[in-house]
Amino acid sequence: MLKEFREFIARGSVFDLAVGIVIGGAFATVVKSFVDDILMPPIGLLFGGVDFKDLYVNLGSGSYPSLAAAQQARAPTLNYGNFINNVIAFLIVAFAVFLLVRSYNRLREERESVPAAPTEQECPFCRFSIPIGASRCAHCTSQLNAA
Repeated sequence: MLKEFREFIARGSVFDLAVGIVIGGAFATVVKSFVDDILMPPIGLLFGGVDFKDLYVNLGSGSYPSLAAAQQARAPTLNYGNFINNVIAFLIVAFAVFLLVRSYNRLREERESVPAAPTEQECPFCRFSIPIGASRCAHCTSQLNAA
């Protein structure tokens, strides 16, 4: 069982998956910073200086000047501003993944569309397939012309 586990871990796909998860986590952090620190401030400025992180609906009975004050008072809130930020971050990540998959598919299609060089030829005497460099047919033993 230990041998099987070692073989499973030693497969390239497991390492590829681990690398993908680590890179994905780092990419998510960069995208979150991009959304929160670069993208949302100008969008908030266009909407009259609104910081989307501070948008909320108070579900309690009190009145609070900000989300931080409502959370400090432990009031129930619906934080739709955070949801907007997360939706934008998701769309950015989804678009980046789309571009990667699209590029991968194009490369794969190009590779599949280029035919491989032939490795076999037809024997002129018996019509069986033989290697291109053969000097004699393995099926009918006919002497072939040198290439």
